[in-house]
Amino acid sequence: MKISKSVLGGVTVATASALVLVGCSSSGSETDTSASTDGSTSTGDAIIITNGSEPQNPLIPVATNETGGGKIVDALWAGLVYYDGDGAAHNEVAESITSDDSQTFTVTLKEGWTFTDGTPVLAHNFVDAWNWGADLANAELAYNSYFFEQIEGFSWDESVPEMSGLEVVDDLTFTITLANANAEFPLSLGYSAFYPMPDSFLEAEDKAAWGAAPVGNGIYTLADAADWQHDVQIELGVNPDYMGERELANDGLKIVFYATQDAAYADLLAGNVDVIDGIPDSAIATFETDLGDRAVNQPAAIFQSFTIPERLEHFSGEEGNLRRQALSMSINRDEITDVIYQGTRTPASDFTSPVISGWSDSVPGSEVLEYNPEKAAELWAEADAINAWTGTFQLGYNADGGHQTWVDAVVNSIKNTLGIEAEGAPYPTFAEFRTDISNGVIETAFRTGWQADYPSLENFLGPLYYTGAGSNDGDYSSEAFDTLIDEGRTASDPETAIEKFQEAQEVLFQDLPAIPLWYSNVTGGYAETVSNVVFDWHSVPLFYEITKN
Repeated sequence: MKISKSVLGGVTVATASALVLVGCSSSGSETDTSASTDGSTSTGDAIIITNGSEPQNPLIPVATNETGGGKIVDALWAGLVYYDGDGAAHNEVAESITSDDSQTFTVTLKEGWTFTDGTPVLAHNFVDAWNWGADLANAELAYNSYFFEQIEGFSWDESVPEMSGLEVVDDLTFTITLANANAEFPLSLGYSAFYPMPDSFLEAEDKAAWGAAPVGNGIYTLADAADWQHDVQIELGVNPDYMGERELANDGLKIVFYATQDAAYADLLAGNVDVIDGIPDSAIATFETDLGDRAVNQPAAIFQSFTIPERLEHFSGEEGNLRRQALSMSINRDEITDVIYQGTRTPASDFTSPVISGWSDSVPGSEVLEYNPEKAAELWAEADAINAWTGTFQLGYNADGGHQTWVDAVVNSIKNTLGIEAEGAPYPTFAEFRTDISNGVIETAFRTGWQADYPSLENFLGPLYYTGAGSNDGDYSSEAFDTLIDEGRTASDPETAIEKFQEAQEVLFQDLPAIPLWYSNVTGGYAETVSNVVFDWHSVPLFYEITKN
């Protein structure tokens, strides 16, 4: 894992007559799997077992914006591009993506790609999928519609079945026209919202039912709906027809939905699970000794925070602004990361991640993240003068994700500094927690985190805080912030884009729609049962490279 990545992560930005992501070869994968006569996939014994969580939604890429489902969707699909372990983009289904002006892009697909139902991957499978995901009529499932906002013809106000900025030229060619030039746009095309969808999805009347047994075009496949045992595990077989350049080194992937990280870690030590991407608080101090060179502790593009919706009592207007600042200054981030996380977390100094090019620890306004109990108490008193505080400050979290220890530490820091009642508000599962957040019915502050979709400062900002964005869980809206994000996207060079994104963070520090806590290293490990384990730039193991011993 590199500490610093280029803004474009290996994508060549188009200027006049330049090519973007052109001509990566397709070598195909070499496995010992074969398709049986009934069309199912047979696999060997080298099944990689890992940890995960029950997906919040059906397995539809545009409906998936959380890590449990994301891990599975990314295994089942292949996009125009993929990201390697360092975050660099490489062509996958795309033969080339070209532009003369960074506003209109021509995409040419490689010939021969198929979905696991045998139908071809054609230009219309991308265009129709994106149009469906962007259409306001499908908002109930299309949580990732925000990612299409830049395409000409997208609308937040009315149903638009077909965006004017997408046009199928022929079976293997389509064009994308953006509302405004954006040199970074090609970098985003490896994210799951941009995956192609087969005709069976586009024609299905019940999209959610289709997502229970989806058809993708990736390295792995869900061969039978029965292989997804809800709240227990999911078993993915090998797609023998995958023709990308990522070479598969195993016979399949089993993702076990553990109720706690402690249970997953115990299974790792016992050799019952091959690789896990989270270490429980109880083992943070010892896991590197327990696992030796099989322990993983490396920087990753992960940001942790908690969000306070403006609709909650005491958290709107000037009163809310003062209370948000007070809460932030009442948290001793240094002590919490040192005592609980033993150096596997770093106190946040912005809203992004140090592994992304352009990151800065001195954005104006970031002093609100410094532990300052005296100032915190002063600001809280100012808020009380506007409207006296009542009730208990609660911080919601999912109990199955190993968060209780740090939540208890944060609320205790708040309680001791501000002299108010504060407590954690646990949900049994991540799916239940996210459902209340997505439906806008959670009545407390709640933990939030972001695992980057692609290596860009904007990806930590726009999807979470832009008005109407799909992962804007607190329903934050700021014209000043939106304008700066738009200016960064349309900047003619990366340096100017970074300046605009940093200015946008200054607005966030004024409003604090979320309270930054810390940056996470990916902490995990693997058993003696496997080799060739690599965790990528945003903390996910490259499962296809793992070999069974």
